[in-house]
Amino acid sequence: MSTTVVTGEAVVLQLRPASFVIRAAGALIDGIALVLVFLGVLWVLGQTILEQLDPAAMQATILTLVVGMLVGGPLAVETLSRGRSLGKLVFGLRVVRDDGGAVRLRHSLVRVLLGIFEIWMTFGSVALIASMLNERGKRLADMVAGTQVVVERQQRVPPPLPAVPEPMRTWAEVADVGRLPDALVASVTQYLRHARSVPPTVRAQTAGRLAAQVAPFVTPGPPAGVTLEDFLLGVVAERRNRDYRMLTRRRERSEASAERLHALPFS
Repeated sequence: MSTTVVTGEAVVLQLRPASFVIRAAGALIDGIALVLVFLGVLWVLGQTILEQLDPAAMQATILTLVVGMLVGGPLAVETLSRGRSLGKLVFGLRVVRDDGGAVRLRHSLVRVLLGIFEIWMTFGSVALIASMLNERGKRLADMVAGTQVVVERQQRVPPPLPAVPEPMRTWAEVADVGRLPDALVASVTQYLRHARSVPPTVRAQTAGRLAAQVAPFVTPGPPAGVTLEDFLLGVVAERRNRDYRMLTRRRERSEASAERLHALPFS
């Protein structure tokens, strides 16, 4: 589920809030990393200067390390990386403002300070309850700071389908494919992308069923001797080519109109 956000520059953004499960997994990775760094620094100091300090100075040093682990480290990482951390990087997440912009120091500071209470002190129970009650899965820190965690990693765009098959090119020059429903085009495209991984019997049956659905919307019918898959590929490829040419013409007309508008004299 994605949410639509309109920025101050009137740019429409589609943001997909991260689920609590993914956020919790990322927070777990961040927590483990912080603890390991803390133990590493503590071990190094223990081998060098801690043994030489009096009890009061040793307690102050350890307290400083704890504050650095809970506040300084997460604050520096989230601010400098513009809303990312090790756990968020692993799962493709990012902290953004509610308007979709990058977080700043004050946003990260609020998140880190409240995170000490709702994550560390309550073992994540407060964050869990708040996320379950919020439609965007926000925890308390996000509500106060005006931020949200979104899924930044997008699905890989599939490669385009091949061009119109050679036996269909003469047919494609005169064919009418404009009445083909978009949903049927999507079904045919999905079949063609996965046809090679389908068993031969199922593949032939699916091609026959789709061809029977496509035929009433296409004139003339397929040329003689053309396979069902070539027919389906020719139809969707030609439909794609015509849509692309139409969009190109619209863009060119829009650019030409804009140029004429800028050329008009204004007083």
